[in-house]
Amino acid sequence: MKHSRRVVVTGLGVVSSIGIGRKDFWKALIAGTSGISPITSFDTTGFKCQKGGEVKNFDPAMFIPRRKIRYLGRASQFAIAASSLALEDAGFTRKGFSRSKLGVFVGTTMGEKPLEELVQTWVKGGLKDVDRRRILQASANNLSANVSLFFKARGPNYLFPTACAAGNYAIGYAFDLIRKNEIDFALAGGSDAFFYVAYVGFQRLYAMSPDRCQPFDKNRKGMMLGEGAGILLIESLESALDRHASIYAEILGYGLSCDAYHPTAPDPEGVTKVMEKALLESGITYKDVDFICTHGTGTPTNDKVECQAIKNVLKERANEVPINSIKSMLGHPMGAASAIEAISCCLTVQNDIIAPTINFETPDPECNLDCVPNVARRKKVNIALNNGFAFGGNNSCVVFKKFIS
Repeated sequence: MKHSRRVVVTGLGVVSSIGIGRKDFWKALIAGTSGISPITSFDTTGFKCQKGGEVKNFDPAMFIPRRKIRYLGRASQFAIAASSLALEDAGFTRKGFSRSKLGVFVGTTMGEKPLEELVQTWVKGGLKDVDRRRILQASANNLSANVSLFFKARGPNYLFPTACAAGNYAIGYAFDLIRKNEIDFALAGGSDAFFYVAYVGFQRLYAMSPDRCQPFDKNRKGMMLGEGAGILLIESLESALDRHASIYAEILGYGLSCDAYHPTAPDPEGVTKVMEKALLESGITYKDVDFICTHGTGTPTNDKVECQAIKNVLKERANEVPINSIKSMLGHPMGAASAIEAISCCLTVQNDIIAPTINFETPDPECNLDCVPNVARRKKVNIALNNGFAFGGNNSCVVFKKFIS
């Protein structure tokens, strides 16, 4: 069945280590601002890496009534804040839209912070010290549920636990439901706050750099962990035109995990297939691609595999299509990563400016693509691909297009 409804992005909300809100985020992004700083959320004593993309100066009371804040974990606070910013950016007030046609779709890696706190309390003091009032706050599905409850949305709400690709999964599912006329609007993206467990885990996998993230650089040492949220307000073109809304970009289609995968690292065949599937579903070819926002974690294996996959997809055009990795600035905000990167794609196609990959010093023969090193670049971008990969083959790619009425 062919669906004729076009789907567009009209609102962008972001909470990140380089800025909160679309304007501050974009200004910092194209300036090549680093959001990496010493971590204050927990004690990093004894770790090789003691820095990350921590969100500083975040005041949940700017978005959430104080009486409700204590019932929400930090990831839910991020998600609600980013959703509020996206709705405002799209021209909605909390009372100015049909809630029956509003869906909420949130991706995550770690879920909600109270889960970790409950386990730590249990280990230290036993079950008698576990606050039963916190148990219901610990469930991962609270991320989407809390956003839906806060905005009184009556459309579907789903949580996507597909780790570092989860934001793209949420966007893709929202795209499908809007295209099929099941909903008119969606808040879609991802959210993750710092988790001590995630920090320990990536340290033990030897995936962390001690000081900075250098995607595609020959001397890259690994990733930097980050946190934050990215939420897009997605709606049908008919709805956007009826409201005379500003449109950032059109979503053409997406590709999700294919049959080839490696349990703990990207698989070049799977990454190639997911980009090819996104192009096929979008009705375009590799010759139409103007820019790719990469997963680009800065780990030796990920960057090499992604560059090879891009070469497989773009063929003779591989060296002429610019790519970037904004994780060089943000760190890796886990389930929020591909959602925040989707926001950067929308702003790129709107403004025809590609944000840089910072900290790039030494070219790597195995990553010999144009990664827009260190300085933003003006370039006409009509089609942008947004890559997001995760352990277990949960690969994703979403295609954004400059909106033309």
